[in-house]
Amino acid sequence: MSSLVRVLSFALAAAVTLGCGRNRVETAVDPDAPTVLVVDNQAFPDMTIYVVEGARRVRLGLAGGLSQTKFTLPKYLVRSLTSVRFQADPIGSARAPISDEITVSPGDEVTLRIPPS
Repeated sequence: MSSLVRVLSFALAAAVTLGCGRNRVETAVDPDAPTVLVVDNQAFPDMTIYVVEGARRVRLGLAGGLSQTKFTLPKYLVRSLTSVRFQADPIGSARAPISDEITVSPGDEVTLRIPPS
């Protein structure tokens, strides 16, 4: 299981940093626009997904194995430009890898890819 955690740790860091999809036109930021996280879980285990902002960790929900799941980030976490991390906790694992810090704003769509192990 530790090799899975090691692979996920690297993959989460690379996927969030390199796989961020910002599907918006550069205009004034609408503070009421939803911020969406798309989790592309290409691994078999189900993952509990968290958004981490500062010292606060907020559970978004469960991303099933071998599937894509969309989550809307709570508005209180993304009021303007906000730095966050994402954590994917594999069900049955003792460790949960965490991504690099990225900046999101209202209206962003971010893709988190979890590669197969």
